[in-house]
Amino acid sequence: MKKSQKPRQNERAPRIRVPNSERALFTIQNAHFVGVLQRLSLTGGSAVLSKGPIAYGTMGDIALNTVYGKVCAQIEFLQTGADGVPLAQAFRFLTMEDASAKRFAAAAEEMVREGYSDAPLTRPSPLSAPASETLGQLLSSVRRLAAALVANRS
Repeated sequence: MKKSQKPRQNERAPRIRVPNSERALFTIQNAHFVGVLQRLSLTGGSAVLSKGPIAYGTMGDIALNTVYGKVCAQIEFLQTGADGVPLAQAFRFLTMEDASAKRFAAAAEEMVREGYSDAPLTRPSPLSAPASETLGQLLSSVRRLAAALVANRS
Protein backbone atom coordinates (compact mmCIF):
# COMPACT_ATOMS: atom_id res chain seq x y z
CA MET A 1 0.00 0.00 0.00
CA LYS A 2 1.14 3.47 -0.79
CA LYS A 3 0.82 6.02 1.97
CA SER A 4 -0.40 9.47 0.98
CA GLN A 5 2.45 11.94 0.90
CA LYS A 6 1.74 15.31 2.46
CA PRO A 7 2.89 18.29 0.42
CA ARG A 8 5.20 20.82 2.02
CA GLN A 9 3.44 23.66 3.85
CA ASN A 10 4.03 26.14 1.03
CA GLU A 11 2.89 23.79 -1.75
CA ARG A 12 -0.73 22.87 -2.26
CA ALA A 13 -1.83 20.14 -4.62
CA PRO A 14 -3.96 21.60 -7.44
CA ARG A 15 -7.69 21.24 -6.87
CA ILE A 16 -9.69 19.68 -9.68
CA ARG A 17 -13.37 20.43 -10.24
CA VAL A 18 -15.12 17.12 -10.80
CA PRO A 19 -17.42 17.38 -13.84
CA ASN A 20 -20.75 15.65 -14.47
CA SER A 21 -21.84 15.12 -10.84
CA GLU A 22 -19.63 12.05 -10.56
CA ARG A 23 -20.50 9.78 -7.66
CA ALA A 24 -18.35 7.76 -5.31
CA LEU A 25 -19.21 5.00 -2.85
CA PHE A 26 -18.21 5.74 0.74
CA THR A 27 -18.04 3.09 3.48
CA ILE A 28 -17.87 3.55 7.25
CA GLN A 29 -17.97 0.42 9.42
CA ASN A 30 -19.72 -1.66 6.71
CA ALA A 31 -22.34 1.07 6.09
CA HIS A 32 -22.36 2.18 2.44
CA PHE A 33 -23.58 5.53 1.12
CA VAL A 34 -23.13 7.65 -1.97
CA GLY A 35 -21.51 11.04 -2.34
CA VAL A 36 -21.33 13.45 -5.27
CA LEU A 37 -17.72 14.48 -5.77
CA GLN A 38 -17.09 18.23 -5.83
CA ARG A 39 -13.29 18.53 -5.94
CA LEU A 40 -10.34 16.17 -5.96
CA SER A 41 -6.61 16.55 -5.54
CA LEU A 42 -3.76 14.10 -5.10
CA THR A 43 -4.18 14.43 -1.32
CA GLY A 44 -7.99 14.28 -0.93
CA GLY A 45 -11.14 16.02 -2.00
CA SER A 46 -14.68 16.97 -1.08
CA ALA A 47 -18.13 15.51 -1.69
CA VAL A 48 -21.77 16.16 -0.86
CA LEU A 49 -22.74 13.02 1.07
CA SER A 50 -26.19 11.39 0.91
CA LYS A 51 -25.85 10.45 4.58
CA GLY A 52 -25.20 14.04 5.64
CA PRO A 53 -22.20 15.27 7.64
CA ILE A 54 -19.77 12.75 9.11
CA ALA A 55 -17.90 13.51 12.33
CA TYR A 56 -14.49 15.11 11.81
CA GLY A 57 -11.73 12.50 12.06
CA THR A 58 -13.95 9.53 11.15
CA MET A 59 -12.08 6.94 9.09
CA GLY A 60 -13.68 5.25 6.09
CA ASP A 61 -13.19 4.05 2.55
CA ILE A 62 -13.95 5.52 -0.85
CA ALA A 63 -14.43 3.75 -4.18
CA LEU A 64 -14.76 5.72 -7.39
CA ASN A 65 -14.68 4.86 -11.06
CA THR A 66 -12.35 6.61 -13.46
CA VAL A 67 -11.71 6.15 -17.16
CA TYR A 68 -8.62 4.20 -16.07
CA GLY A 69 -10.51 1.85 -13.74
CA LYS A 70 -11.74 1.65 -10.17
CA VAL A 71 -9.90 3.59 -7.46
CA CYS A 72 -10.17 2.54 -3.81
CA ALA A 73 -8.61 4.30 -0.82
CA GLN A 74 -8.83 4.68 2.92
CA ILE A 75 -9.84 8.21 3.89
CA GLU A 76 -10.35 10.47 6.87
CA PHE A 77 -13.33 12.82 6.89
CA LEU A 78 -12.50 16.45 7.62
CA GLN A 79 -14.55 19.66 7.96
CA THR A 80 -17.87 20.44 6.30
CA GLY A 81 -18.42 23.54 4.19
CA ALA A 82 -15.57 22.60 1.87
CA ASP A 83 -15.02 24.87 -1.13
CA GLY A 84 -17.71 27.26 0.08
CA VAL A 85 -20.47 24.64 -0.27
CA PRO A 86 -22.21 24.20 3.12
CA LEU A 87 -23.17 20.57 2.43
CA ALA A 88 -19.77 19.52 1.03
CA GLN A 89 -17.44 17.58 3.31
CA ALA A 90 -13.70 17.41 2.86
CA PHE A 91 -11.71 14.20 3.14
CA ARG A 92 -8.07 13.24 2.83
CA PHE A 93 -6.52 10.10 1.46
CA LEU A 94 -4.71 7.98 4.03
CA THR A 95 -3.66 4.94 2.00
CA MET A 96 -4.22 3.70 -1.52
CA GLU A 97 -3.14 0.48 -3.26
CA ASP A 98 -0.42 1.01 -5.89
CA ALA A 99 -2.76 0.12 -8.79
CA SER A 100 -5.40 2.57 -7.53
CA ALA A 101 -2.77 5.27 -7.03
CA LYS A 102 -1.61 4.89 -10.65
CA ARG A 103 -5.19 5.01 -11.96
CA PHE A 104 -6.04 8.03 -9.82
CA ALA A 105 -2.90 9.93 -10.83
CA ALA A 106 -3.61 9.25 -14.52
CA ALA A 107 -7.26 10.37 -14.18
CA ALA A 108 -6.26 13.51 -12.26
CA GLU A 109 -3.63 14.35 -14.87
CA GLU A 110 -6.21 14.00 -17.63
CA MET A 111 -8.71 16.27 -15.82
CA VAL A 112 -5.95 18.87 -15.37
CA ARG A 113 -5.17 18.68 -19.11
CA GLU A 114 -8.87 19.17 -19.87
CA GLY A 115 -8.90 22.40 -17.85
CA TYR A 116 -10.68 21.31 -14.66
CA SER A 117 -7.77 22.29 -12.39
CA ASP A 118 -7.55 25.48 -10.36
CA ALA A 119 -3.79 25.62 -10.91
CA PRO A 120 -3.03 29.20 -12.03
CA LEU A 121 -1.04 28.27 -15.13
CA THR A 122 -3.59 25.84 -16.54
CA ARG A 123 -6.78 27.78 -15.82
CA PRO A 124 -8.09 29.42 -19.00
CA SER A 125 -9.49 32.91 -19.01
CA PRO A 126 -13.33 32.93 -18.74
CA LEU A 127 -13.38 34.75 -22.07
CA SER A 128 -11.46 31.96 -23.81
CA ALA A 129 -13.22 29.06 -22.06
CA PRO A 130 -15.55 26.88 -24.14
CA ALA A 131 -19.25 27.68 -23.70
CA SER A 132 -19.86 24.28 -22.08
CA GLU A 133 -17.23 24.98 -19.40
CA THR A 134 -18.58 28.47 -18.74
CA LEU A 135 -22.08 27.01 -18.43
CA GLY A 136 -20.72 24.34 -16.08
CA GLN A 137 -19.14 27.02 -13.88
CA LEU A 138 -22.42 28.93 -13.81
CA LEU A 139 -24.32 25.76 -12.90
CA SER A 140 -21.82 25.06 -10.12
CA SER A 141 -22.30 28.58 -8.74
CA VAL A 142 -26.08 28.17 -8.82
CA ARG A 143 -25.79 24.83 -6.99
CA ARG A 144 -23.62 26.43 -4.30
CA LEU A 145 -26.11 29.26 -3.89
CA ALA A 146 -29.00 26.78 -3.66
CA ALA A 147 -27.12 24.71 -1.07
CA ALA A 148 -26.43 27.84 0.99
CA LEU A 149 -30.12 28.82 0.84
CA VAL A 150 -31.23 25.33 1.91
CA ALA A 151 -28.70 25.32 4.76
CA ASN A 152 -29.96 28.74 5.97
CA ARG A 153 -33.56 27.48 6.13
CA SER A 154 -32.62 24.78 8.63
